[in-house]
Amino acid sequence: MRKLLIIIVLSLFISTIITAQKYAYVDSDYILANIPEYKEAQNQIDELAAEYQKEIEAKFAEIDKMYKAYQAEAVLMPEDIKKKKEEEILAKKNEAKEMQNQRFGKDGDLFIKREELIKPIQEKIYNAIEEIATEKNYAFVFDKAGSLTMLYVNTKFDLSDDVLDNVGAVLGTVRREDRQKSEYKGSPGTTEQKENKTIQQKNNSNMMNPPSRTGGSDTGPVIKKERK
Repeated sequence: MRKLLIIIVLSLFISTIITAQKYAYVDSDYILANIPEYKEAQNQIDELAAEYQKEIEAKFAEIDKMYKAYQAEAVLMPEDIKKKKEEEILAKKNEAKEMQNQRFGKDGDLFIKREELIKPIQEKIYNAIEEIATEKNYAFVFDKAGSLTMLYVNTKFDLSDDVLDNVGAVLGTVRREDRQKSEYKGSPGTTEQKENKTIQQKNNSNMMNPPSRTGGSDTGPVIKKERK
């Protein structure tokens, strides 16, 4: 009986502690949308990605041209010349693949540039959230724009504007009175709304995935000898 009483008291004590904890949330999409420096950084990354993609496509276009010339002349070529041409095309193809990986791969040029431009902004936002949460004694701060499903939120617990005000002097955020915040609704929304939300989240998250090459996933012409 005494043991049961202790368990009940402990349960009530833990329940009281949990109830006393304060929660808040932020909207990272909204925060980033009101930081001009982030938009400029994102534009730089987009431009660089387009430049890299154009460079790689030029390489593959050169390989396509070489392969078509090889196909047109292969019938009349001696075996040793054919083999040499095939090796040249394969070498060019491997070179293009290596460049693609260097530009868009993990720890590649685009990743490094993104870390250089975006990470400092993200760190300032995180530090601001941590500072506000510590000051106001919040146990948890959720991100409404993240994967966490929030069916209902009370806007009085939204720290997004406080975070923007906190980093405003450093990042030059949009003034509070000029910010536009869409009303949050817990309903699933239409298919179009979901698609727009997904696109926005992809733009604000990592540009880690390289653009796919036009024409499918193949990264160059396949010489017959490669086929199995």
